[in-house]
Amino acid sequence: MLGQNFPNPFNPATNISFALPKSTYVKLIVYDMLGREVARPVDGQLAAGYHTVTWDASRVASGIYIYRLSTAEFVQIRRMVVVK
Repeated sequence: MLGQNFPNPFNPATNISFALPKSTYVKLIVYDMLGREVARPVDGQLAAGYHTVTWDASRVASGIYIYRLSTAEFVQIRRMVVVK
C-alpha cells in the first residue's frame, strides 16, 4: 500500500511511505506531468514491512509530479506538489 507523501506540497524534500505484505521487487518512479521519468528512488528487492523513502526534488522545477509504486502484484499512483 502506497501512502501520500509528507509534507505535500514540499520544498526541497518529501517522504514517501509504503507497506509491502511480503518480500518483493519494487520500483518507485517519479514522473513529471508529461510522463517523463525524473527520478527512481527505489528499484530493487525489499523485505516485507513498512518502508519510507526520502526524495530530494532540488533538481526539478516547481509543479505537480506523479509517483508510481509497482511490484509484481500491484501498482499504485499518487500525486505530489513541489513548490520553490
